[in-house]
Amino acid sequence: MTAATEFDGPDAVAAALGRTGYLADSGLASAAFLALRMGRPLFCEGEPGTGKTALAQALAEVLGAPLVRLQCHEGIDAAQALYDWDFPRQLLHLRTAEAAASASGNSLDADAVEASLYDRRFLLARPVLQALQTTPSVLLVDEVDRADDEFEAFLLEVLAENSVTIPEIGVVRAETPPLVVLTSNRTREVHDALKRRCLYLWLEHPDLAREVAILKSRMPQLSDELAQQVAQAVHRLRGLDLLKPPGVAETLDWAAALELIGARHLDLESATTTLGAVLKYREDADRARDALDALLAS
Repeated sequence: MTAATEFDGPDAVAAALGRTGYLADSGLASAAFLALRMGRPLFCEGEPGTGKTALAQALAEVLGAPLVRLQCHEGIDAAQALYDWDFPRQLLHLRTAEAAASASGNSLDADAVEASLYDRRFLLARPVLQALQTTPSVLLVDEVDRADDEFEAFLLEVLAENSVTIPEIGVVRAETPPLVVLTSNRTREVHDALKRRCLYLWLEHPDLAREVAILKSRMPQLSDELAQQVAQAVHRLRGLDLLKPPGVAETLDWAAALELIGARHLDLESATTTLGAVLKYREDADRARDALDALLAS
């Protein structure tokens, strides 16, 4: 990406990410800088809520490039990621050709009509093809650990060649390879072959000071006291045995909810009222309510 040349080092990348509201530590900034300069995919692994998807969004904003997102799921295949044909439009085109031939009294040239059905105008580009055809772009392959081995093999080929072959059209190659960010919540191990294509980054939940800084960056109107209380309570929640520990997004949601109800402090009443903004399972909420006194202790 040509925009990558604007950054002379990790500090410049960290500063640019900071202007989007994404606060990167030195390790993350270095990984992002190297991915940009080396043209390598960035494989981000970590617990849900550690900012993996948000990093791709921030990088797209920094580069002034569209973010193309491929959400992986069990059973996803290459067609869902790559392309499909617009069958209703193809059928309409076929009927139009038949009607025109009938009106003119000419016979329909079957070979010519069949060839015209597989024109680019009938091609529906899915995320991978969209990213290859868009310059510049950031391709987010989200939760790749949810996909199967066959899909990983397909991705490996695309990442190696930065091109795809469409039988009816030919090879589509990226003018400028997209910046690719892959994320994994480590529900299963991703194959080494895919990881070897990438630069690797493990993301942890931010420490207390950084989480306070994130709150203040995203919500500058938030009081220092409330930001500190919310961040501290979230860190204590992560120490409980929860089904889904809160991530940074939930920290921000909790602070926003508290602000909306006019809370100036995080106390027992305001915490109980807004707990649904930070915990999304009944068992987690019950466990947290039992421990609220300890969670809110200064």
